[in-house]
This record gives sequence, C-alpha cells and structure tokens, in this order.
Amino acid sequence: MTVPAGAVELAGDLTMPARAEAVVVFAHGSGSSRQSPRNRAVAAALAKAALATLLVDLLTADEEATDRATGALRFDVALLAERLVAAVDWLGERPEATSLPVGLFGASTGAGAALVAAAARPQRVGATVSRGGRPDLAGDALRRVEAPTLLIVGGRDEPVIDLNRKALEALGKRARLEIVDGATHLFEEPGALGEVARLAGDWFLTHLTRGNRP
Repeated sequence: MTVPAGAVELAGDLTMPARAEAVVVFAHGSGSSRQSPRNRAVAAALAKAALATLLVDLLTADEEATDRATGALRFDVALLAERLVAAVDWLGERPEATSLPVGLFGASTGAGAALVAAAARPQRVGATVSRGGRPDLAGDALRRVEAPTLLIVGGRDEPVIDLNRKALEALGKRARLEIVDGATHLFEEPGALGEVARLAGDWFLTHLTRGNRP
C-alpha cells in the first residue's frame, strides 16, 4: 500500500494480526528499506505476539537512488521524522488501526527519526524501541520524548554504546538501555536478533497493550 506524506507517496507493508491491540511502525536505517531482513524478522516476531506492524520506506524510489549515489538523505533526520509522523497520522485514519496505540521501532539512523517523531506526537506514540540506533541524531528532541524508550545495542558495538549512554541521560527515567552480549552493530550473531525481537516485544506489550499501559 502507499502512505501519503505531503507531496510524495511512500511504499509500505501493513500486517494486521487477528485481535491486534497495538501497531508498531518501523523506521529503517541508513542505506536500507522496508525490505531489510533484520527489520522484517523483528516484525514477524511482533506479529506472532499479536502486534500489528507497518514497514514503510521513508524515501521514494527516486530519493533512494539519489541517496545511494550521494548519501545525501540518509542523515536528513528532519525529513525522515517528517515522513514517519505522516505514517503515524495515516494510521490514525485507517479504520483497522485508528483505535490502536502506536509504537515506533527505529534502527540505526532511523532511531533518531523515530525519537523526533515520538516527540512530535506525544499523544499518539506510546513507546519506542531503538536497535543499534543513533538516538543522538534526535538532538534536542530527546528531552521532549514522553514515550517509554528502550535502547538496544550490541555488546561489541562500542562507539554506539557510548552514544546510547549519553542519549539515555537526556531521555530520563522512562528510558532503559539493554546491551546484547557478543552482538555487533547488525546483530548478525546466532541468537542476537532473536533477543532484539524478544526485548522489543516485551517492551511494546508492556507499554502499549490495553491491560498494561501506564
């Protein structure tokens, strides 16, 4: 399906399990797309836990071609966040999703965009998760994020661990940092991505589903 975002339309894949009580929007990282095998694996695990998922390309096909050649757009967090907010607003107009709480799952640079979007839609976004993310790219928006936020980083991804620890201080008491032992930036090690999916699923179920929301 297509998601309107201002003057452009974005390609997206919406999965709605039976009796879903929340929906999670995925923001991919630099140089990736909604076809990211890592994000799709996490999305599949969330669907098994009765969480709906929306994987959306935050750049159009032409923009992705430009980005592959120049790298000019992958760090444009303001643009990516604007597109992510459009996706959240679009879900609010879908009959099957309008009443569902929304979570955001951001990977790499997409995590920065997810946090900016969460700050922009505090009444709509109920939880965020970052996988190997760059929350520092959210800048001043970090201190405006009200949604409970889980930062997941690989234990061998030392530069990103440091960035996430600094972001944790800005996010405050509603945020938590989880380090997956032995994992590198892409969580390619056996069992690492499964642990990401478990942590993310528990976080979203705790903070989004009707019986557990604060």
